[in-house]
Amino acid sequence: MSTLVEAHNVSKIFDVSAPWLNRVLERKPRQLLHAVDKISFTIRKGETLALVGESGCGKSTVARMLVGLYGTSGGTIQFDGKDLTKEIAGPQGAALRRRMQMIFQDPYASLNPRWTVAQIVAEPILVHQLLSDRAQIIERVRQLLEHVGLSGNDVEKFPHQFSGGQRQRISIARALASEPEFLVCDEPTSALDVSVQAQVLNLMRQLQRDDHLTYLFISHNLAVVHHVSDRIGVMYLGRIVELAPKATLFARPQHPYTRMLLDAIPDVKMTGRSRTPVAGEVPNPLNPPPGCTFHPRCPYANERCKRERPAVLALEGDASVACHAVEERRVDWAAAQQADSTQESPALASR
Repeated sequence: MSTLVEAHNVSKIFDVSAPWLNRVLERKPRQLLHAVDKISFTIRKGETLALVGESGCGKSTVARMLVGLYGTSGGTIQFDGKDLTKEIAGPQGAALRRRMQMIFQDPYASLNPRWTVAQIVAEPILVHQLLSDRAQIIERVRQLLEHVGLSGNDVEKFPHQFSGGQRQRISIARALASEPEFLVCDEPTSALDVSVQAQVLNLMRQLQRDDHLTYLFISHNLAVVHHVSDRIGVMYLGRIVELAPKATLFARPQHPYTRMLLDAIPDVKMTGRSRTPVAGEVPNPLNPPPGCTFHPRCPYANERCKRERPAVLALEGDASVACHAVEERRVDWAAAQQADSTQESPALASR
């Protein structure tokens, strides 16, 4: 399977300083926010890479850089062998943008309330000059609406006449209008009810098979990620701390932060497994801790973790992790996993 997207040491820094005069009068230095801090990953054609993590870890910033909405502060992004960081603003930029689209989080804010569905879905067709005849454009819009499970007769309706799930289907139809190869999905189901989430996720999986799409899926919901992803990257304060195939990450998580996220999932099957709640708060991203940024919350941190940033360590099975505790084998995850699996359920023990 060939690589479609490759990010290498990508960074994004935002200047969040006070105005110049305020800094002079109050003698304050400039403040720089490292939203994304030298991350690297690849996405193969036809697969879904999911990025998960707590709010503010940089997931959405990565999404916007991949489609050219944000420029990069460092590193390179390759799309199908082309340097996206350089060519997106050049003569080939329009052709590259046509091949990638984005589905936004809020279906209520991402659709123009003054436009009809026909205008909304037809916009990429007109921008990329895929069709010029009005009758052909309307027919194409009808086909796209039916493709995402809506009626072709909805073309003259306005967004307020649809539910949240239907609006997100309209957003998906708009994203598909330019016939893209790569979709960046920024928490596309987080604003929807649980039952509607399942419908939209099943639709996206079906579209991926039918249209041979490649996804970057952003989410904080591990249940959703387990349903749609092939590989998962776990982000913390702008860095990818673990990257692994879905089955590997859920069965044998390596980074302490990944284990905390998984342990926070409710144990609805009453297996009796031990759980470690996610302790502490996310540090201030304007003043992140030195060394491993997770060390103030990590129960396995030592002095090395407090002063030295962990390098990415390649593991078996196409996985990688950035953690000194894993590198030094200070924690025996295999033994912990075995203890969890052999522990008797409290509900059964009481019988």
